Amino acid sequence: MGFLKTCVLRRNACTAVCFWRRQVVQKPSVRKISTTSPRSTVMPAWVIDKYGSNEVLRFTQNMMIPMIHYPNEVIIKVHAASINPIDVNMRSGYGATALNMKRDPLHIKIKGEEFPLTLGRDVSGVVMECGLDVRYFKPGDEVSHKPKSLTHAQAASLPYVALTAWSAINKIGGLHDKNCAGKRVLILGASGGVGTFAIQVMKAWDAHVTAVCSQDASELVRKLGADDVIDYKSGNMEEQLKYLKPFDFILDSVGGSTETWALNFLKKWSGATYVTLVTPFLLNMDRLGIADGMLQTGVTVGSKTLKHFWQGVHYRWAFFMASGPYLDDIAELVDAGKIQPVIEKTFPFSKVPEAFLKVERGHARGKTVVSVV
Repeated sequence: MGFLKTCVLRRNACTAVCFWRRQVVQKPSVRKISTTSPRSTVMPAWVIDKYGSNEVLRFTQNMMIPMIHYPNEVIIKVHAASINPIDVNMRSGYGATALNMKRDPLHIKIKGEEFPLTLGRDVSGVVMECGLDVRYFKPGDEVSHKPKSLTHAQAASLPYVALTAWSAINKIGGLHDKNCAGKRVLILGASGGVGTFAIQVMKAWDAHVTAVCSQDASELVRKLGADDVIDYKSGNMEEQLKYLKPFDFILDSVGGSTETWALNFLKKWSGATYVTLVTPFLLNMDRLGIADGMLQTGVTVGSKTLKHFWQGVHYRWAFFMASGPYLDDIAELVDAGKIQPVIEKTFPFSKVPEAFLKVERGHARGKTVVSVV
């Protein structure tokens, strides 16, 4: 997590969902790619030099500031960032194979080449510099044209969880504002970052929402609009759910054993869909390599999809999808007062390791944010 970030931004959106680029690139061609000259200065950042527990996080004041390597990139001065469970998992090495390929699509990095690695996916800040092909942003913009009603901390809490939930509900689940009224929706893991956003967007589309969380989070999810709340700690989940009407859509951000019973509570032969965010995709690639990992993933999801299709329901996996247009839609809901950021705790930049520990302990009540500026 650093003070500045190089990002690829497309269209106007709520905030930047960005990835550090530590790529090996050829010397730039004669054509300029940036609106300003490169600056040989340093910045403060939290980095890791190896994968491991929280002790691997290291603070440095001598991280070279990022440079624009491609004409569609911008440099952002980060005002706030949020931490997601995947950031904690990445600190421990989860998804390293696939994410290294993402950082360096020209060739797969040799193990260890990615260090020092700066973690972090969500930011809100101000554009400092633009590549020559950037048309939707200019220096001084609060990226990505965040809703004016939000602070940088609030804006930084939304993109990753919002786009993950939007991908699951809209892109994979096929639900939107025109077909959701009256649909019965079950959200497993309702008090976390994805869950608190999902409740709000489903209620904005007039669905009936049943939220599963612990009893101490019930007041929060009811305030966000949940119609029914089930405490997963108060008894057997299956026993509690069997007294409710079947569901049209289930969003599962918990995984584990939930997959073995949750699909039984969908309406059969009516197009009802179960979408899980907990998949073995990145683990397969870490364990088996890119080719074999993708093959194993395809076999797994294909067999499960077919099995549940013959039982009258749809089984799907969903992932985070970066999308400027989706963020535009989300920003409209924010400006309309139908979506509000849910922030459990804000840490100063000096306390980044404590913020990681907070997320690692689980039982989230919304998002954990780091104030950088």
